Amino acid sequence: MLRGIDVSAYQSSAFSTEGLSFVFIKATEGRSYTNPKLSAQTKHARDAGLVVGFYHFLWPGNLTAQAEYFVKHAPEKGGDILAVDWETTGDGTHASNAEKDSFIRKVRQLRPNNRVVLYTNRHYWLNVDTTSYAGDGLWIADYVTAGKPRIKAKWRFHQYTDDPVDKNVADFASKAALREWAADA
Repeated sequence: MLRGIDVSAYQSSAFSTEGLSFVFIKATEGRSYTNPKLSAQTKHARDAGLVVGFYHFLWPGNLTAQAEYFVKHAPEKGGDILAVDWETTGDGTHASNAEKDSFIRKVRQLRPNNRVVLYTNRHYWLNVDTTSYAGDGLWIADYVTAGKPRIKAKWRFHQYTDDPVDKNVADFASKAALREWAADA
């Protein structure tokens, strides 16, 4: 298992990269929010030689506009991974299954040289999701032993804790294997 973290504006632009193979950085949310630390966090991750991913926090509605906003702001580089964060919004709503699926497909269409994955938590995967569509792979949040999420589906990334930061593992034999998978979009 490879180790990684995910960061947003809540974390430093100089987060620790020791022992990490990858990082996911929050890029955007909805149609108006962009992480103010996006450039600095991206540079820090690239300078450390990490495989880099970017995620968009999905809101219901205006899926094409959200996808366009995400790809406009997420750095465009082959081998980067793009992710949609599908969970409950700050106002208690969430995008529908059809909206989640449509967003993933639209981002894939707009960025054909990047893998696009779904980030969601175990509750959503088991109780809200009805399509099991995760694009190029599932990134599951379930706060249990690293690499042992309580789902039957195949997953690529597992977020297993948020203490003190969001920690993840990736189901790849090596960083080179992850980099090759990410580049083979």
